[in-house]
Amino acid sequence: MRSALLAAALLLGPAAAAHAAPLGSDWTPPAALTAIDGAQAMQWVASHNKRTLDVLQADPLYKPLYDTALAVAQAHDRIPAPAQLGGAITNFWQDEAHVRGLWRKATPASYRSATPAWTTLLDLDALARAEGANWVWKGSDCPEPAEQRCLLALSDGGEDAVTLREFDLRTMRFVSGGFALPRSKQDVAWVDDDTLLVARDWGPGSMTPSSYAFIVKALKRGQPLAQAREVYRGQPTDMEVMPTTLVDGQGHRVTLITRAISFFDSEIHLVTPHGLVRLDLPAQVLVKGLLDGRLILQINEDWTPKIGAPVPAGSVVALDPAHPDAAPETIFAPSPTQSLDDAGVTASSVVAAIYDNVRGQGWVFTPGAHGWAAHRLPLPDNVSVALADSTIHGETAFFDVTGFLTPTELWQADARKGSAEKIKSLPPKFDAAPFLVEQHQAVSTDGTKIPYFVVRRKDIAFDGRNPTLLYAYGGFNASMTPAYSGTLGKLWLARGGVYVLANIRGGGEFGPRWHDAGLKTKRQHIYDDFAAVAHDLVARKLTSPDRLGIRGGSNGGLLMGVEFTQHPELWKAVIIDVPLLDMMHYETLSAGASWVGEYGSVHVPAERAFLRSISPLENLKPGVAYPVPFIFTTTKDDRVGPVHARRFAAKMEAMGLPFYYFEQTEGGHAAGANLREAAEEAALEYTYLSRTLMK
Repeated sequence: MRSALLAAALLLGPAAAAHAAPLGSDWTPPAALTAIDGAQAMQWVASHNKRTLDVLQADPLYKPLYDTALAVAQAHDRIPAPAQLGGAITNFWQDEAHVRGLWRKATPASYRSATPAWTTLLDLDALARAEGANWVWKGSDCPEPAEQRCLLALSDGGEDAVTLREFDLRTMRFVSGGFALPRSKQDVAWVDDDTLLVARDWGPGSMTPSSYAFIVKALKRGQPLAQAREVYRGQPTDMEVMPTTLVDGQGHRVTLITRAISFFDSEIHLVTPHGLVRLDLPAQVLVKGLLDGRLILQINEDWTPKIGAPVPAGSVVALDPAHPDAAPETIFAPSPTQSLDDAGVTASSVVAAIYDNVRGQGWVFTPGAHGWAAHRLPLPDNVSVALADSTIHGETAFFDVTGFLTPTELWQADARKGSAEKIKSLPPKFDAAPFLVEQHQAVSTDGTKIPYFVVRRKDIAFDGRNPTLLYAYGGFNASMTPAYSGTLGKLWLARGGVYVLANIRGGGEFGPRWHDAGLKTKRQHIYDDFAAVAHDLVARKLTSPDRLGIRGGSNGGLLMGVEFTQHPELWKAVIIDVPLLDMMHYETLSAGASWVGEYGSVHVPAERAFLRSISPLENLKPGVAYPVPFIFTTTKDDRVGPVHARRFAAKMEAMGLPFYYFEQTEGGHAAGANLREAAEEAALEYTYLSRTLMK
């Protein structure tokens, strides 16, 4: 009977919620839904997928939206993302003929041309067919400086756990008898051509509560895993332990082991012939590369080293691990409006993407006799800039340049000359002439000004009737910046929609302080910021609650769940993608324990009370007029996991509340394992938004 009521609710929409029966506080999630691949759970998933698809795919909008999304995703005029490797440019490519994808290479000169001559290194579709496997590409690790043999990471269906297999770039074949590490969440570092440091599942008791390794062993070529020699052991309560080898253009080589105590706090140990030496560094530090024998580090907290001047949070410094008592050299220190997006190294310089008031810039920092010289690259203004690739074998670095209405461009920079030129452009996917981009500020509940971008038609009426999609992330120091999306342009903007990107606290748009303002029990600031942007949109009469939709994924999915329960009156549509929603139990679900540094722990009384106050699953209440949400997740997500979404949907079902639920059976913590599945999710979501906000 309950299933029949839900099916009717999906068809009828919000009106069905009026008949919801009160739900007691003793409701517990169905235990079967926790068994991710269990027969009962997958039966539940299939049933709920069918109900959603029966409604959304039957809508006349769906097929043209899907066809358009797939055409954009598979277009051959996309910019092939460059990775400099072994003197060539490599790229991983998917299209209609290569669903799983091709790993391929071209010469640097050919890559710059309009039609590069590609040589296939590995055909993943052919490999999957030959081995009867569901392989999804997860990248390569090719040790410098030779860059001739690589460890390829292959995932079953898109999960984070991977199988590692050695591949020879010269013969373009897997190495017979080479390194082959079976499926695990694992990290490796090449010590030399015949030795790996490996952090992985070594058997019972060798993985942390976060589902990552804390034991590192040295594995020699030809050895079985059982004979690997232990090199380092962290604590079972750590988040994870990871080995890394760095090489610079001058031939210096450094191997490190990072003990990640939490998502943000770590210890870094230098591997020496005489054992491990812990480096005297702050807890919040990221290693970005090696240059002239010096570690290039991003410092994410205020730091006063034993020797030298204080280093403000968000800075980049150089430190010689051979002389740890020497003062660190500050390469870049941010102003109050600046933040570091990413940094890398070339043969002679540090290259970086830096943001100032959420506008991107490319910079080169070069060491000299009188300190580090800084030079801004001649890239376009008022756009997003991302470091795409750099190499220790020369001075070439690639930058992506993009904006809401600016089709993505690829710029090739010469770090020594300080020059940059555009070498590739994505052809426009929609007519941008009728649109404009604005940046506004909303005022949050504590008086903090929250910037946000609006992409809209120039001629819209400010009558509160414009269908508007509001997006944000708000966590983990991750910055949300303008980016070109043919899918967004064609499926939403060109059809009359408005798009809004909010730079709420919790992100890294203004450096670590912006992130830290929303940590743990301060997290309500993030949710208030998002609601403040919504109120500002309504006050400007750009939209109104019955025309306002919101979307977020992962941590942004938690944001959506909180806004759904705290402010149901503000939105008509809510898309909750691969979300965290059960915050009272998130530490025991998939890799959830790794995020205690961000969210806090139920084992700390004050943090437990706060988590209960914001947990979307806990705060679904009977008698509330909620909007009808679209909940999306994937079975193969071994990071957040599908259990959060399942429990939330199950509780809504028990309350008689209508919702749409769709769970891809593969794809990991992403929108499917290939372009077809990504297009399907896009079409479902934009069909849902159109049905809800445009009618």
